[in-house]
Amino acid sequence: MSAPGKTRTTAAVDRRALGTGVRLVVTDPAMLASCSLLLARHLAEVDAACSRFRADSELSGLDGTAGRPVRISPLLADALTVALHAAEATGGAVDPTVGSAMDAIGYDRDFTLIQEDDRPVRLTVRRAPGWRTVRLDRAAGTVRVPTGVRLDLGATAKAWAADRAAALLARAAGCGVLVSLGGDTAVAGEPPADGWQIRVQDITGPVGETPAQGPHATVGLRSGGLATSGTAARTWRRGGHALHHVVDPRTGLPVRGPWRTVSVAAATCAAANTASTAALVKGAGAERWLTRQGLPARLVARDGTVATTPGWPAAAPEAAA
Repeated sequence: MSAPGKTRTTAAVDRRALGTGVRLVVTDPAMLASCSLLLARHLAEVDAACSRFRADSELSGLDGTAGRPVRISPLLADALTVALHAAEATGGAVDPTVGSAMDAIGYDRDFTLIQEDDRPVRLTVRRAPGWRTVRLDRAAGTVRVPTGVRLDLGATAKAWAADRAAALLARAAGCGVLVSLGGDTAVAGEPPADGWQIRVQDITGPVGETPAQGPHATVGLRSGGLATSGTAARTWRRGGHALHHVVDPRTGLPVRGPWRTVSVAAATCAAANTASTAALVKGAGAERWLTRQGLPARLVARDGTVATTPGWPAAAPEAAA
């Protein structure tokens, strides 16, 4: 999701982790191999702490703790802090207590396995328990999760992991770094001369291929993060129901708003992804809400119409990574 600058050579590698595509780009090709190893280690640690699909993850270990204070690692504490802050900042539009709702609509395993499952689901309107039911004590290093509450960090963890990884690698390598996790993109260090060129589109795909569907644009980013949330990716069918992975905490069901894709640029990738997900949940009021937040954004309606908020990065020429 990036391209080399005009006067600086870049090097890139693609892999898979956290159930999604991972792209690493560095402005010093000599540092690519070591950065790739550091990134793999970092993402393995995030997966062990935050995965909802691993029975041995720290997050899964919170199931059934019935409100007792449980000591957690600093890594999971950081991830929960970001998730709870996202919930507060969006008025609950992004809420980590939607884990049971995600299970109920069939998103109870790695996405590569979901489409192979044809079990019917019963769609029931049920409000998420709410982020305020979770008690995180950073000083004590503990968290309390009530009975019946299952956490899901899908709306924030990948973006937060991208932020952490980009900053870590830029410090270690002393060069510019771009980390993209499923399209959630964070950059750190000195960027290429013309900035990082990032394509936004409905569905994340190969960098060198023009998207087969939907409008797309390439924008320049010099710092912070860029994230896209949408209802066109990670879709599946169960019992005649068309489903996707963005859940409205007010109903426990996939959102049915006017937008199919929202992209946001912010000071961090976590902030960008929080806002892009919240915009889908907020629906018709999203453009106004994003403008009030001072966040540059691009919103694509279901009919393909594109709207932007003030400050959205100027379009840049298409380029191959």
